[in-house]
Amino acid sequence: MQDWQRDKAYSNIVKDLLAHPQVQELANYTQHHHSDRLTHSIAVSYVSYQLGLRLGLNATALARAGILHDLFFYDWRTTKFELGTHAFIHPRVSLRNAEKITQLSPMEKDIILKHMWGATAALPHYRESLLLDLVDDYMAIAEFFSPASARVKRLFHAN
Repeated sequence: MQDWQRDKAYSNIVKDLLAHPQVQELANYTQHHHSDRLTHSIAVSYVSYQLGLRLGLNATALARAGILHDLFFYDWRTTKFELGTHAFIHPRVSLRNAEKITQLSPMEKDIILKHMWGATAALPHYRESLLLDLVDDYMAIAEFFSPASARVKRLFHAN
């Protein structure tokens, strides 16, 4: 059982989203080479939620928007758009998809839409939006390098 599954308060906040078939479908898409999109979204959601609690931010909005921030159903490595890059397009696609499955607060909408700030020019309106953006970046890097990291740990703990 994962840490987030043992956290009853967190689980209660996101259980309706995690039960939704479209959210579950994210498990079928590779995200950062070594993770699937659902696992990535849960990790971003839970870490953002925990940090939000510590910082006195809206942890509920962070948890829910974190689950939904990458709610798109295509392989971003191969699908190309005429209107812009994946970094520009997918937050808009994710927001549109999220609005179809649940009601979103203005903060949750901003978190989803601005989670690629830095790669896009749209400034976050809330501290929660900036926090989730930073957590998403951190998790992407950690997930990308996770197999190499595991190999290095095994080398140091081989004895």
